[in-house]
Amino acid sequence: MTRAISNTSPLLYLHRIGRLDWLLEIFDDIIVPSAVLNELQEGRQRGYDSPDLSTYTWFQIVEPISIPANLAVGDLGLGEQTAIALALENSGFVVLLDDALARSTAQALGLTVWGTLKILLTAKSQGLTEQIAPLVDQLQDAGMWISDDIRSRVLNLAGECD
Repeated sequence: MTRAISNTSPLLYLHRIGRLDWLLEIFDDIIVPSAVLNELQEGRQRGYDSPDLSTYTWFQIVEPISIPANLAVGDLGLGEQTAIALALENSGFVVLLDDALARSTAQALGLTVWGTLKILLTAKSQGLTEQIAPLVDQLQDAGMWISDDIRSRVLNLAGECD
């Protein structure tokens, strides 16, 4: 049983490439803190292509009991802070983060971290798609920054060397 807690960016980018529903295929439970909902709603209000999670009944909205003081200092956004705090309170959950600082912070705290690209790799391994290279291109077109090195490593892992 794989369960996940998501920050904003994986939801945003999967929505933009039309693959948000893959989360339901990959995870048994998906928890989202309200700070993430607020960030997505603010994006829609500003005219950005952001998902409306109220249309997806399978997301569970859960608040952390508290946010550790070490997460509240620094450059982590509120969505990242609350997602990491929830992962600390719910052992066994994967935390979905794309931001490098958020990922390294979560990993330093002993959490299992997946990003949007790991979701694509998992989707391929589960037979949800035959190729991820076009999806990586779509992610980049949707505004996700992916270095040439990361792109090559991910496509190598997928068996799609470019």
